[in-house]
Amino acid sequence: MSADPNLPPVVPDAPITAAGMMLGLRKVSVLMPGIVVFAVAFGAAAAAKGLSLFETLLMSGFVYAGVAQLVSLELWRPEWSWGAIAGIAVVTATVNARMVLQGASLQPWFAKYPKALNAFHLFFFTDANWLIGTRYRAEGGRDLGVLVGAGLALWLVWVVATGGGYMLGALVSDPRRYGIDLVMPIFFAAMIVPLWRGKRGMVPWVVAGVVALVTARLIDGYAFIIVGSLAGAVTGAFSDDAA
Repeated sequence: MSADPNLPPVVPDAPITAAGMMLGLRKVSVLMPGIVVFAVAFGAAAAAKGLSLFETLLMSGFVYAGVAQLVSLELWRPEWSWGAIAGIAVVTATVNARMVLQGASLQPWFAKYPKALNAFHLFFFTDANWLIGTRYRAEGGRDLGVLVGAGLALWLVWVVATGGGYMLGALVSDPRRYGIDLVMPIFFAAMIVPLWRGKRGMVPWVVAGVVALVTARLIDGYAFIIVGSLAGAVTGAFSDDAA
């Protein structure tokens, strides 16, 4: 018997099951080597900046912002002023601006749950489990446990590997000498591969990169992050959609 066309469409359920969380753990396991190296790089950078092990673990455990953590370390100062605090807030907000659109794409999946519970779920929301979750959902999956399980596993590994990186950084006087500072750009270059949508989609990326490079040559500091990201966003907004 076919469904009545006059009835509203049935919204698929979004359960959170242990099986789904285990599936999320398995799916994210392939990314763990990169996550570990990334976390080790952050721990080593934190040691080089003079943070204690406790402060470093506290930051990873409660801030849990990956790239924003590394960027904030680049802007870290022995003594703080209101201007320095405002600067770090603007730069990290720009770096995390992508999370607004990524989070909006998850709204239909989270809609049935209370806001307080969703706030807990979203604490473990990262680029990696967003990629895993959205791909799983696009393939017909509905278990929100996949997203949450992958996020929990990533958080645990991130905190533990941060501690290992800190110990390594305490032993290595100049982490950049060993190329540890290159981990972040390499990791994100690998992360954006699944987002490839053909040559048309590449235009905003190229514009953002070129504008950021030119800005970095002309202006000291981290203005290149803001200017480059805005240039890429504006280009993407005004690009024709072939679909």
